[in-house]
Amino acid sequence: MVRNEPVAAPEDDVARRSPAKRRQGRTRSAAWTHRLAVAALVLAALNLRPAVTSLGPVLEEARAALGMSATVAGLLTSVPAVCFALVGSVAPRLARRHGPDGVVFAGMAAVAVGLALRPFVASTPVFLTLSGLALAGIAVANVLLPVVVKQRFPDRVGTMTGLYSMALNLGASTAAAVTVPLAGALGGDWRAGLGAWAVVAAVAVPPWLALVRRDRRPVERQAERSAGGDTVGDAVGDAAGAGAQVRVARSPMAWALAIYFGLQATSAYVIMGWLPQVFRDAGLSAEAAGLLFAVTSVLGVPLSFVLATVAGRLRNQSGIAVLLGAFGLAGYAGLWAAPAAAPWLWAVLLGVANCSFPLALTMIGMRGRDGATVIRLSAFTQSAGYLLSVPGPILVGALYQHTGGWQGPLAFVVCLMVPQIAAGYFAGRDRQI
Repeated sequence: MVRNEPVAAPEDDVARRSPAKRRQGRTRSAAWTHRLAVAALVLAALNLRPAVTSLGPVLEEARAALGMSATVAGLLTSVPAVCFALVGSVAPRLARRHGPDGVVFAGMAAVAVGLALRPFVASTPVFLTLSGLALAGIAVANVLLPVVVKQRFPDRVGTMTGLYSMALNLGASTAAAVTVPLAGALGGDWRAGLGAWAVVAAVAVPPWLALVRRDRRPVERQAERSAGGDTVGDAVGDAAGAGAQVRVARSPMAWALAIYFGLQATSAYVIMGWLPQVFRDAGLSAEAAGLLFAVTSVLGVPLSFVLATVAGRLRNQSGIAVLLGAFGLAGYAGLWAAPAAAPWLWAVLLGVANCSFPLALTMIGMRGRDGATVIRLSAFTQSAGYLLSVPGPILVGALYQHTGGWQGPLAFVVCLMVPQIAAGYFAGRDRQI
């Protein structure tokens, strides 16, 4: 007699095995998402500066082709500050609606489109508009990449911030150093050398699109929350809730930070926009000018790590701010007196002085008593600071056009270093808001 053994239904077998398989699938999915997020973060950071630093070495050719005056060229060097102040301020609101990944994806797409089209237009206003499009994309990424780091890597915030900071400086220095040689390799056309950076930006788009498309299951979101990952909505909500207790704009410390941030940004954009031209007018080749400018960016890779570590261990950062200002004074004074006499020394001095940016960010974090205050302080300092930095590069361009040389513009920048040092001294004192 044939005995009929009960046969397990296929769905029952799947049901018995599915918990383990689901865990294994989630592990593989999480590992893949982790690697994808690292790649997306690094590629985005690589594209946060080439739109600006690639233009300086070929600015003379771009001005000649577009009929651009020195004053308008100075305006072009101020566009990044305007975009970072205005567009960056709406990034948290956009992120609450579309998610940080979606906004950074759109930002990288805007960078790629702007960089691809701007070299091949014949009109200065259109060139400025397309530059503004690329810079708007950079502005939202600038604001949201730290949020992405905190959400996706809550246990390795310092490591991942250092990684994308290195990528940022690498992108800036590489664009400055190789734009002219790249243009030579592509037929000697400055437009091709400038437009080539759109390819790097385009490569950054697919990883962010993949992150946007990946489903975030409730279990994963809950795990992220339990790991300590804050959302943009949480941060913005906390900052808004603190509004009744903290009025940052009434604090002298906040204004000292804003002035310091704005003046160091002025110096940085003068260097990014005009330093290669200073060296070229002194008789150096375009390739040498690009390499010298690259030095100012390369130095930021190791020095930013060292500076942040040292400043974070000190209760008072005034001495560091004054020392960095002294480097800036020496570098600009050397350019004013004899730009071709020791160009590598001037480039190194200005590269060290440019580390005022990570110092400013470190001081912002240390001057607020709690997280909500730091968010408000950061928003006020960066918005007011970037707006304060707008006129400087324009005035440098106007002085260059009307005087026909660099002694007047460089004397102006040297004078700006004095209030920067004073503001840094007051902002670095051991006080909290």
